[in-house]
Amino acid sequence: MIAVIAVLLALDTANIEQLTGLKGKLDEKEHTFKVSVPRSDIAASAAGVRLTPPLGLTAWAAFSGGGARTMVMGDVVLTEDQVNRAMSAALDNGLEVTALHNHFFWEQPRVMFMHIGGMGDETKLATAVGKVFATLKEKGEVPSAEIDPAKSSIDAAKLDALLGKKGELKDGVYKAVWGRTTTMHGITVGNTMGVNTWAALAGSDDRAIVDGDFAMLERELQGVLKALRAGGINIVAIHQHMTGESPRMLFLHYWGVGRVEDLAKALTGALSKTQGDGL
Repeated sequence: MIAVIAVLLALDTANIEQLTGLKGKLDEKEHTFKVSVPRSDIAASAAGVRLTPPLGLTAWAAFSGGGARTMVMGDVVLTEDQVNRAMSAALDNGLEVTALHNHFFWEQPRVMFMHIGGMGDETKLATAVGKVFATLKEKGEVPSAEIDPAKSSIDAAKLDALLGKKGELKDGVYKAVWGRTTTMHGITVGNTMGVNTWAALAGSDDRAIVDGDFAMLERELQGVLKALRAGGINIVAIHQHMTGESPRMLFLHYWGVGRVEDLAKALTGALSKTQGDGL
């Protein structure tokens, strides 16, 4: 017990503050050091209520352990346009992204919450957290495209070849589905019950949009995220769709704009990180 407490107390709080660029507070009872950023700069409101940092608009990261055995967990408050820049900063610097979702309804501007975590060297983790929080000072771009599916010229046969999967073209939208399976209450749950990865594309070969959903085992999440972000595809949500299933499945929703070949390449790269049916 004494040895464990000694490790827990080994955090270099001055080092963490310097590398993250943030002031923190030590919780001596939990042996945890927490840095935070009040997002009063967002000036958000929800259903007419002005959202202040104490109402849940404070980003934070908490460190425990010390030295080579440091753990970090955090919740990063972001506007929509900041999400994927912050996510790439986390993934590219050795952190895990474990959830992405909303905490409010009816807020303007829309606010998203990205949960991060990591285990390893204190200096590397603090440096990574600092790079993530630095993106809060930046404004991102919205990946938009003027596309009407009714006027889509998507080549289904080309997409079948690119994705290695037979899809369906309907009302100008091409859709391909990869099934997964898990069990709940002793019953196998599969593709038709919503345990699947899918991609829908519309537009033209030169300018298309893709959106969809990835169904993944927990251990597959980080690889899928890295592959999609490396291909320029934006992540819009990470969460669960079920409870009590075995193995546990996580789901992410995504949105991308670009050339069909580039989008398909990013998708196949992410699919290679999963064990979906037919892969």
